[in-house]
Amino acid sequence: MKKYLAIDLGASSGRGILGKIEDGKLTLKEVHRFSNDPVETDSGFFWDTLRLLFEIKATILKCSLDEGGVDTIGIDTWGVDYAYIDSTGAMMAPSYQYRDARTAPMMDKVYSRVPYADLYQITGIESMSFNTIFQI
Repeated sequence: MKKYLAIDLGASSGRGILGKIEDGKLTLKEVHRFSNDPVETDSGFFWDTLRLLFEIKATILKCSLDEGGVDTIGIDTWGVDYAYIDSTGAMMAPSYQYRDARTAPMMDKVYSRVPYADLYQITGIESMSFNTIFQI
């Protein structure tokens, strides 16, 4: 029997789903669910990356203890946020959350250099103030 762990980090919660394939049949089981709350500071909204890492490890540990481990793990996260990582693999600064307001004025600045139609032609991505290009 093959066992697959999917960890989904959503905007407000996360969960681990274990999928098992046995005799050609797929079964799914939620093994862990947790809150994913942003951290607000004077500098803005950030992901609580250390807590998320803790919850990912807790999910894997539950599968190890309760299910005898897994064959593979996949993690799905939000698509626009990022973190800078140094040469040792350490995160260099807290990771802003896409809901942070710092990106609001950036669309006009980007479009003054690259027109909307050109940017859309290149990326095919709908224009939203929290897209990565406006964060960077």
